[in-house]
Amino acid sequence: MAATGTSLFHSNLYPLFHRDSTSLSLGKFISTPISISTWRLAEQAPNPATKLRRLQKRGEVEAVAAAMYEDPVVGRKSLKEYLERSKDLIIRSDGGPPRWFTPLECGPSSINSPLLLFLPGIIDSGLGLIKQHHRLGKIFEIWCLHTPVMDRTPFTELVKLVERTIRSQNHLSPNRPIYLVGESCGGCLALAVAACSPDIDLVLILANPATSFSHSQLQLFMTLLDIMPDLLPRGLPNMLRLMTGDPLRMMMDSLLEGLSLQQTVGELSQDLLAISSYLSILPDVYPRETLGWKLQMLKSASSVSNSRLHAVKAQTLILLRFNDCSSPLFDFFSERDQLLPSQDEGEKLRRALPKCEIRKFNESGHFLFLEDSIDLVTIIKGAGFYRCGKYKDYVSDYMPPTPTEFNKIYAESRWINAVISPVMLSTLEDGKIVRGLAGIPSEGPVLLVGYHMLLGLEVVPLVTKIYLERNILVRGLAHPMMFIKHKQGRLPDLSQFDTLRMMGAVPVSGINFYKLFSSKSHVLLYPGGMREALHRKGEEYKLIWPEQSEFVRMAARFGAKIIPFGAVGEDDISELAFDYNDLMKIPYFKAEIRELTNEAVKLRTNDYGEVANQDVHFPGILPKFPGRFYYYFGKPIKTEGRGQELRDRDKSHELYLQVKTEIQRCIGYLKEKRENDPYRNLLSRLIYQTTHGFSAEVPAFEL
Repeated sequence: MAATGTSLFHSNLYPLFHRDSTSLSLGKFISTPISISTWRLAEQAPNPATKLRRLQKRGEVEAVAAAMYEDPVVGRKSLKEYLERSKDLIIRSDGGPPRWFTPLECGPSSINSPLLLFLPGIIDSGLGLIKQHHRLGKIFEIWCLHTPVMDRTPFTELVKLVERTIRSQNHLSPNRPIYLVGESCGGCLALAVAACSPDIDLVLILANPATSFSHSQLQLFMTLLDIMPDLLPRGLPNMLRLMTGDPLRMMMDSLLEGLSLQQTVGELSQDLLAISSYLSILPDVYPRETLGWKLQMLKSASSVSNSRLHAVKAQTLILLRFNDCSSPLFDFFSERDQLLPSQDEGEKLRRALPKCEIRKFNESGHFLFLEDSIDLVTIIKGAGFYRCGKYKDYVSDYMPPTPTEFNKIYAESRWINAVISPVMLSTLEDGKIVRGLAGIPSEGPVLLVGYHMLLGLEVVPLVTKIYLERNILVRGLAHPMMFIKHKQGRLPDLSQFDTLRMMGAVPVSGINFYKLFSSKSHVLLYPGGMREALHRKGEEYKLIWPEQSEFVRMAARFGAKIIPFGAVGEDDISELAFDYNDLMKIPYFKAEIRELTNEAVKLRTNDYGEVANQDVHFPGILPKFPGRFYYYFGKPIKTEGRGQELRDRDKSHELYLQVKTEIQRCIGYLKEKRENDPYRNLLSRLIYQTTHGFSAEVPAFEL
């Protein structure tokens, strides 16, 4: 049916789509399209607080909160369903004005969810997020814009329509952000609306925005359409093929997800049949006049949005398809990119927009949200773009990784674990040292305090291993440069830190420290910070800490257990060839270090000594034949009941030095013990795994 799985979010007022009482048992829906005033619709939309009270009355709040962490594969629709629903929606269109609807599969959103408005492209009926509906609906209140095929509302009027909607909703809930998710032409619409509404708290997520229309082949297509109307039947299929990426890659993605070859081929066959059926109606639905109007709309959208980029102040995330020139399919995707170029356009937008980030997806189609490999919730989480209030709260807004998300993260770091084969030791309450992580308390608050290896090489294996073995999510206090860039420059792109954000890293600050302990979290802290991770020659395993006992009183305030730990192994995999002192002697690198440091957020501006040297640089490192990483977690130090005692500076500093001494002892213990590890060398570990299986845990020294 046309509206299968969709309904208007306020059906009690304007029933665009409603359940047919005779078909409830079959899960089917019947559409009853009527003419709707979109302005009245936006004005009379329900207040989120009212929605929450209804949920509370039904006792569903806990269920909704739990559902936020469902796997991406749960409830996900297929391309076939998208095409069938779009076809029915197009055929049954009443030709009325544009209107909003909420898909039924979105379900009830979580408490105080932000509003998400989906702005589709010119040939999308508003169902372009169908594969994302189920998960997005758990954390957003979703409205999708549907523009009937025969509607002739000009682009400027669409801008006014969306602007009225966001102002109405902002008036109802002034403290929640409004997300504008725009695809292709919808991306232009989102930019134009944001330019008109700098006073509204907007977050833009733009998938292949069509701002590059002036450089595309579509302009030539428009001209040919006027002089060669017979071009239409051949032109539409070429436009539709932008919908998805390479079928072979889609098949491989499905196989990697665990689907059988037979099931994968069957699903692809169904999708191809659905595409064929969809194509058969397009010449009738999109006659030359209609298609010409749509292309003129696209041209107008690109022109208007480009002229207003300077006025856009909203936080923006741009999602782009990326063509890998090393891929054998490069020519195919390069040809595809010419229809609406996206790669160079992304960099242009990043330079023009003040708060803009980019994520690139290799060898994808133009309509990213219909890709099986694209999960918008995961992207938003990794980019750190989800918030429920005016400002991001890294504790209350955080959503832990789902099992599927974690498995992907772990798979990406599996080669690191295979090379370094980390050995984990911990200490029980009675002081016994054991292999594994049994000594880490399950209940927080817990503070893990340790030594930062060169470049922080130990962090990812540490965090993933604890989560894998103990199901404990460790929230690391990280440098703000992993979360924000004040300006574009030489610093690493923020996308490189998506994995750490997914695993719970937060910018280091007293407020975040306090909030994490308030939520009884397991917190990872490196007092030496960046200075320790960028140590000089001869400073391996040296603790470079500030003089102040900065974390002790905070831990004591919440009765947190402090677990000192040491990690060794950096000298077994690399050698520091050019350190900070070497680089500062070379004028070129000295200037580069100054440039990088000026780009980064300043930390420890009031500290003294070596820890205050926060110059950002990239040391020269020579790899070695890999050795092994070793971690040793000492006996937990209790602070519960010592809050009053540790308010005294001398007492807190005494505990501070105790933690520091214990970490040095852990490092010394590991350095001594690893000398007796017969499997310290990678070659010996490979020989062991050849005979025992590559999934077998490689033993180490005797405890």
